[in-house]
Amino acid sequence: MSGVFLFINKPGVILSQPTLAVIYDLHSHTTASDGLLTPEALVQRAVDMRVGILAITDHDTVAGIAAAREAVSRLQLPLRLISGVEISTVWENHEIHIVGLGVDEHHPALLAFLGEQSERRVQRAALIAERLEKANIPGALEGAMRHANGGEVTRGHFARYLVECGKANTMADVFKKYLAKGKTGYVPPQWCTIEQAIDVIHHSGGQAVLAHPGRYDLTAKWLKRLLAQFAESGGDAMEVAQCQQAPNERTQLASYAQQFNLLASQGSDFHMPCAWIELGRKLWLPGGVVPVWQNWDSGHIAKERAL
Repeated sequence: MSGVFLFINKPGVILSQPTLAVIYDLHSHTTASDGLLTPEALVQRAVDMRVGILAITDHDTVAGIAAAREAVSRLQLPLRLISGVEISTVWENHEIHIVGLGVDEHHPALLAFLGEQSERRVQRAALIAERLEKANIPGALEGAMRHANGGEVTRGHFARYLVECGKANTMADVFKKYLAKGKTGYVPPQWCTIEQAIDVIHHSGGQAVLAHPGRYDLTAKWLKRLLAQFAESGGDAMEVAQCQQAPNERTQLASYAQQFNLLASQGSDFHMPCAWIELGRKLWLPGGVVPVWQNWDSGHIAKERAL
């Protein structure tokens, strides 16, 4: 989104000076969940990548936001930080992620809800480890917890452990061989519903955004059903732009945002430095959609930084 600086050229005359477009990256992860960078390192990298507004959206936790905000303040970084979270839900036997933007990370209802999600995550991790143990892969839970280093244990941490053990060459290979639906280490999700996620995000003052809708391996028919239910349940927006997308995917998602009257968001879903996913890279919205930040005035953003 382009912006302008206003300045006084002479008494009574206000002129506008065009500036570079602000880069919004509204989906990123830290070591509080399955990201490889600490909150402090993430905000510094965001600045290095010329991101102007960053949302930290760790999986089912807001634990990294305070440290990130402290680093922005202490280092006087030219970055506006939006407090967020990515909530795991289940819909028609599919794991669907809902991002909350602008949440109050101190809200009692949100913290209680995320506590319940954390318990579900612990139970799922134990079941994944149990299934891998039966497949002659011992020590998976301990290995995943070591990679999590105190953060929320995710399938990504199991994947890193399995790569470390030589069971696969890449994390993508791990999911194909062990963690995808129907594979040895797959455990059906037992998360909350989409409606529950939207409700708690709204109660904590945030906007509910359907994350990476192109990644759920849904046909166009089923994706439209998902979007319809999300919108009918009070969802606010959907991610339209990511730094890595199939040809024409961005245009198609933009048309869905218009069809279901949803605002449009964008985010890298950054987890770690790599060749194909980077903070702020290729993040722009097609014409005809309304950005999720449309009504984020400076007061709103200042409030987010002060929380």
